[in-house]
Amino acid sequence: MPASPSTARAINDRLALRLLQHEGPLTAGRLKQLTGLSRPTVADLVERLTASGLITVVGESGEVRRGPNARLYGLVADRAQLAALDVRTEGAFVLVSDLVGRVLAEVSVPIGGDTGTGPAVEQVVTAVERTAKEAGADRLHTVGIGAPGLVDPATGDLRDSGGLPAWHRRLAAALQERLPEARVRVENETNLAALAEQREGAAHDRDTFVLLWLGHGVGAAVVLDGALRRGASGGTGEIGFLPVPGTPSLPSARDCDGGFHSLAGAAAIGALAREHGLPAADDTDGPGAAEAVGAAVARLTASAAADGPAHRFLDALADRIAVGAASVVAILDPGCVVLGGEVGRAGGAVLAARVEDRLRGMSPLLTEVRPSTLGGTAVLRGALLTARDRAQDELFGPAAR
Repeated sequence: MPASPSTARAINDRLALRLLQHEGPLTAGRLKQLTGLSRPTVADLVERLTASGLITVVGESGEVRRGPNARLYGLVADRAQLAALDVRTEGAFVLVSDLVGRVLAEVSVPIGGDTGTGPAVEQVVTAVERTAKEAGADRLHTVGIGAPGLVDPATGDLRDSGGLPAWHRRLAAALQERLPEARVRVENETNLAALAEQREGAAHDRDTFVLLWLGHGVGAAVVLDGALRRGASGGTGEIGFLPVPGTPSLPSARDCDGGFHSLAGAAAIGALAREHGLPAADDTDGPGAAEAVGAAVARLTASAAADGPAHRFLDALADRIAVGAASVVAILDPGCVVLGGEVGRAGGAVLAARVEDRLRGMSPLLTEVRPSTLGGTAVLRGALLTARDRAQDELFGPAAR
């Protein structure tokens, strides 16, 4: 059945708002081209959305001819404020933005290893409140949190994971209690990094790819046909538990030691660097492993000795990473693997090329390996993008007009 006039208007409005979300400010003429609607229909929807306080004139296009046709229309940025958090073992990064994603204020919140659960939660919640106030936000509409570990798809809660601080699991509930009007959402950090790489980074031209996270631990995020896949229990991509050759034991349900984590986690990378005569701390963490890999890349770039310790270390590391990547490729055939996390960022194109070369020899499935282009900002950008999408979907839905 044909849509009623009111339904047709709602559909057209939604289409225009979606284009402004993803394309940025547009002229009425450009909206006409992108939507395929008639000029009078576009003029009506622009007037309607402006009167509703959803869009406004934000400037003029660069056309020589001025006047109404050159006006650029954009979303009303101050209609809502958002917060994004990147939660780490040693602390959290917090930023507050407007509805179009422009950062208004940000802060880093270090949490000492001996800080109790209650005080740690209070430090982060207080930082969110203080940052929102600094940004001039009376209230936050949506708060997006990226954290390591499994997120229960039924409840949205961060599940208990061995080795992670207890304050991580308490944080979302504490924020919801202190910010009762906000929508607080938690997502796995690797999933958020993948969404950011898909929208703004290394996978911007890919509908299907896998992000391989290499940091303190290892993980993966799977995007198939443009959609992030979380799995029945939220555990898609938990490849730290993947049984692989080259480890002395098998992983268990509570401990990924013996799995791929034991080959490519930070501690294993530190040990591998020391085996090749390269400096690395005995208790190597994510940043420490990244430092060792980055130093090897720099040393290799500066030296003509192709058979030096740095070369052998990076070759051995690529061998290990390819073991886990090949398993993912054999199951999913993603066509593209992005190396993210601190180690992936430090290895850059040098490490990515080595992993791609090994995958070519291990699998008949053609797979491009790319380094992350967002680096350390990927999780925070992903948290902000998801918070922005959720807020815009709610504010720009039919009920908002």
